[in-house]
Amino acid sequence: MKTTGIFTDKADIYAKYRPSYPNEYIDYLFSASQLNHERIVADIGSGTGIFSRQLLERGLNVIGVEPNDEMRKMAEQSLKRYSRFRSIKATAEHTTVKGRSVDLVTVAQAFHWFDKKAFKIECQRILKQKAKVALVWNSRDLTNPIIKENAEICQKTCSNFKGFSGGIEETPEVFNRFFKDGKYEFKKYQNDVFFDYEGFVGRNLSASYAPKKNDEEYKRFVFLLSELFEKYSKNGKIVLQNITQSYLGGV
Repeated sequence: MKTTGIFTDKADIYAKYRPSYPNEYIDYLFSASQLNHERIVADIGSGTGIFSRQLLERGLNVIGVEPNDEMRKMAEQSLKRYSRFRSIKATAEHTTVKGRSVDLVTVAQAFHWFDKKAFKIECQRILKQKAKVALVWNSRDLTNPIIKENAEICQKTCSNFKGFSGGIEETPEVFNRFFKDGKYEFKKYQNDVFFDYEGFVGRNLSASYAPKKNDEEYKRFVFLLSELFEKYSKNGKIVLQNITQSYLGGV
């Protein structure tokens, strides 16, 4: 499956409206992976650098691996003041990172796009002995009525919609196959996001499956989102119940 170009023309809105990850989660990663300022993290599918930035702010050395030119260049521009950041144009399955050189592999909001088997082999190649892989998503709380109605809008207007984050939350067997002996540590954090109207629409338009401006369903998509915002917003704001979910283990 060729996924490199999925986010082309979406780098700006992706960088602007996608949420970051809880500080509590970064603390956990440091503790569970025994990280310090000497450690090297490979952030695979690093996109516009949202997660890479949070790692860099904690003083880690970060290699951002991203195949999409627009997303990668935006990360390079916004993270250029960090001397510990290195950007590579490569895929998750062929990172070109030196073998046995990495203390932790992170994948934020991207694992569902990868060839899982090939990526696992690549992680085994680049990780130091006993080092781990952290897979993390900011996932919508599917029990929330706003999120349910948001999903219904996507089903009506987005032909490529297969569920948020590619429906990965509903397929736990993927993680059992990916991690060594099916063993991993699962962590969950509440990470609600507050949006004004522009932010709410922008967050939806940043999705891979969302129509672009020239697409037939674009106006209908935005109109239905406007109605949803009007229905649930208070004082010009809407709350999207968001859960950060992490899977950490050896491969």
